[in-house]
Amino acid sequence: MEALPRETIVDVLEKKLREEILAGRHPAGSYLPPERELADGFGVTRTTLKHAFGRLVQSGLLETRHGVGTRVRDFLRLGGADLLPMLVRHSPDWIGEIFEVRRGIGALIAERAATRATAQDVAALRRLLADVGRADGGDPAQLADAEVHRALARATGNRVYVLLTNTLFNAYLPVRAALVGPFQDPRAAHDRLAPVVEAVAAGDQKAARAAAGDYLSTTERLMLEGLARAGGRKGEAR
Repeated sequence: MEALPRETIVDVLEKKLREEILAGRHPAGSYLPPERELADGFGVTRTTLKHAFGRLVQSGLLETRHGVGTRVRDFLRLGGADLLPMLVRHSPDWIGEIFEVRRGIGALIAERAATRATAQDVAALRRLLADVGRADGGDPAQLADAEVHRALARATGNRVYVLLTNTLFNAYLPVRAALVGPFQDPRAAHDRLAPVVEAVAAGDQKAARAAAGDYLSTTERLMLEGLARAGGRKGEAR
């Protein structure tokens, strides 16, 4: 058994500052109060504060200038998709926007894969699709499904599509457990995804795009319903 991780003071302070920034209490472009003032206000040492600042600089929320101060970075103008997992943890509202991109990119990937997939790609897709149907429960089926989509991206021959697919999966990892709905029945999950794989295997671009659109829209609806139920349960618990 593994020991459960324990939050340090730096962890707690980092989380507190991150939430304040993302909630808009420290607007983009504004400078944070002087370190001594902040440290005294939070009841921590300046060394602890510097460690928390360092993490927030690394995550793209702050920037420090020697002799000037620490400023909140305009992450919506300057940030990248690597910020998405953190933003989803802050607010699940981001999920809707992630799914909008997922629909557009996913359909395009399927269309491109139908044009460019090799016999080796098709064999890999069918093998990974079978893994979805054989999965032992919703969580393994969800992970197996993700591998099919990674393989579809690889079949395009464009590595940027692969990285975009990884980015979208990473973005909703923080709430993945609440999105398992479409995969609770692995056989149904397999059958839902099979038309996409078969259209790609047949080299039918139009059918691949249409099948991917149907698949992505259906699974999005089911996942958002699960997320709403999870949010409702949390509200009742409070």
